[in-house]
Amino acid sequence: MADQAILQRLSEAVEAGFDEQVRFLAEIVRHPSLRGREGPLQDHIARCFAQRGYVVDRFSIADVPLKDHPKASPMVEVDPALSMQVVATKRAEPATGRSLIIQGHIDVVPEGPHEMWSHPPYAAAIHDGWMYGRGAHDMKAGVAAMCFAMEAVTRAGYAPCGDVYLQTVTEEESTGNGALATLLRGYRADACLILEPTGGTITRAHTGTLWFRIRVRGVPVHVAVAQTGSNAIMSAYHLIQALYDHTAAVNEAAKSHPWYKDVPDPVKFNPGIIRGGDWASSTPAWCEVDCRIGLLPGTDVAEARAGVERAVAAAARSNNFLANNPPDILWHGFLADGYVLEPGTEAEAVLADAHRQAFGEDMPARITTAVNDTRFYGLYFDIPALCYGPKGEGAHAFDERTNLAHLKTTTLAMATFIADWCGVKPVG
Repeated sequence: MADQAILQRLSEAVEAGFDEQVRFLAEIVRHPSLRGREGPLQDHIARCFAQRGYVVDRFSIADVPLKDHPKASPMVEVDPALSMQVVATKRAEPATGRSLIIQGHIDVVPEGPHEMWSHPPYAAAIHDGWMYGRGAHDMKAGVAAMCFAMEAVTRAGYAPCGDVYLQTVTEEESTGNGALATLLRGYRADACLILEPTGGTITRAHTGTLWFRIRVRGVPVHVAVAQTGSNAIMSAYHLIQALYDHTAAVNEAAKSHPWYKDVPDPVKFNPGIIRGGDWASSTPAWCEVDCRIGLLPGTDVAEARAGVERAVAAAARSNNFLANNPPDILWHGFLADGYVLEPGTEAEAVLADAHRQAFGEDMPARITTAVNDTRFYGLYFDIPALCYGPKGEGAHAFDERTNLAHLKTTTLAMATFIADWCGVKPVG
């Protein structure tokens, strides 16, 4: 636990730098860093790190042996050579404390119709203490917190006694391959902190995620004789209903899961994108539906995939046309395990103390039905992985926003965690 003198200096440093932090956050929110278009923002962030004295490694997913790792997910319509990752390193000389990775993703989901937002989605508008914008909440506020928590340590006159790596990654919203790429690049630490917008709670468990595309064929005829053809869109609808039934059965079994038994319907299924047909007066000859389904921690990805395939195959057999023209399933994007941060790690205890010092209250835990990148560190590389961050609203929704007052206090909690986990020494 940081002594009161250090805590006071960190608090003053966070306060002194907060206007700059808000400007930094606004600048990165103004970058429309959608999948495949993150490069300009990563260039901007890399320059900011370099100006602050970090050793900066900017590399692409194509620069690491991603295909050799069993937990890599198939990329979705993105050139890996254009998917840039940034790692900024501050080495401790000598390194007498524990090392730390702090990570945030800078990719965002599509914003939808702009006219349905109260403020333009990339304007970074501030109103009543909230900053609005796509990615402001999920999770560029966390990126700003990690950058300016380190700035606060420096501004307060200290340097970490352990190596610190600040990482901005892509692909969190579709594969997780950005986080995996940093590990395959060789970056390791004694703990990892991912600043997803948890509202000051620690994520105890997250579900896994599968993405897949169902392809259905039909027989096009003039709508005047529609009964002689086959409508691919309606066939796809038949399969979607079967997958909802499959999800209901999985959720029934989830009532005995050790972590999710008290969470209503924790496995979520979503048909998220549909394309199909060529003409309003012709029965559609094709339809594609991009889907997402969750899986609980402890469920094998291959087992979850097989369950989806069985449900689709059974539904196809019950339909005269599909029985003779079976649909295809293309697995692309997430093939992600669920993860549980088991209670009792020292890293969590140190974070809980830092949260208590900053917020004046105990740090709650949450269980989520979404996925995050902690699984790579905790499951595959044996690095304690914490998911904790600021407060906001509207992830993936209209009027996404982050609370600036909470962001400031979260930044203090992060600076305190760095000081407590790594140790700090006076400089200058």
